[in-house]
Amino acid sequence: MAKEQLLLTRYIRDVPDWPKKGILFRDITPLLADPKAFPAAVDALCAPFEHAGVAYVAGVEARGFIFGAAVAAKLRAGFIPIRKKGKLPWQTENVTYDLEYGTDCIEIHRDAVTPGARVLIVDDLLATGGTMQAACQLMEKVGAEVVGVAVVIELTDLNGRRRLAPHKIHALISY
Repeated sequence: MAKEQLLLTRYIRDVPDWPKKGILFRDITPLLADPKAFPAAVDALCAPFEHAGVAYVAGVEARGFIFGAAVAAKLRAGFIPIRKKGKLPWQTENVTYDLEYGTDCIEIHRDAVTPGARVLIVDDLLATGGTMQAACQLMEKVGAEVVGVAVVIELTDLNGRRRLAPHKIHALISY
């Protein structure tokens, strides 16, 4: 993993003071733009789950859609978009979760998965873990089995990993 991490970190741009002063934003757009780095990241996200019987990959809005759809195609699995409330046109299930200053809500279609289906949840970033914890709860609420969580970047100082136990977590890059 160390060699892979060193390669991919070259494609992460640090943007100081964005979206507000004191925040160091980790920008993945250079990785997405590179025709070798993006497929390498997708391959690395898939690797631990290639033999896990993944039926669906769920991607968290919005950058999780990019990685999640590519991972789903590689794993020959279906793709489920996890959206913010009010964005899906059919009957939905949702989970509300706490943010630093308030709450948010994510949802999926009620019929997105069959009961017992094995689901991998993918996003670009694991920070405090609130959104990813809600995504796991949402998938379990509709009867799916979460086989793991895969992210491109994990911000380890924010301890998001602890909120996701007992789920397997796979991060390509840790800061």
